[in-house]
Amino acid sequence: MDKQNYTKINETILKQEEMLVFPHFSNKDAWDLGCFLVNKVYESNESLAVAIRKLNGTMVFYHAVGNTNQNNQNWMNRKFNTVCLMERSSLGAWASSFLTGEKISTHGLSDSDYVLCGGGFPIRLKTGEIVAVLTVSNFPHQLDHDFIVKGLKEWLKMEDVPDLDLTLSYE
Repeated sequence: MDKQNYTKINETILKQEEMLVFPHFSNKDAWDLGCFLVNKVYESNESLAVAIRKLNGTMVFYHAVGNTNQNNQNWMNRKFNTVCLMERSSLGAWASSFLTGEKISTHGLSDSDYVLCGGGFPIRLKTGEIVAVLTVSNFPHQLDHDFIVKGLKEWLKMEDVPDLDLTLSYE
């Protein structure tokens, strides 16, 4: 994929991150949002693990649907770490890495603890503060991100948030 496509993807993700913000977010909100997303997974008859963690690492919601397993938890841990460090979605960090040439190792970090792929999204308040991270795992990484965005759009009742162009390559 050429730089122009990465730029387009990155701009779309930045807009998603800017728009998908919460007026407040409590442990009860995490439970309600998590249950909402898990019900979407069950309705689609898919397998996906869904987790919401506070920035201090406290798990406030977790549910594994279908054939998800410990490996999905490992991926979600790495996505969580990436979102916390980069303060943006893990797919946004992935797109930025191609535009800047930076890798996980550029920052002196380990691939066993961080990952540049979709499936992690910051729970940001309207004040700009990130208070939690939503992670999912089991779809191809661009579809993990797309599931999160579509779920948050519906949850927050924000139809004008742009969708990713899934016809582009996300390798």
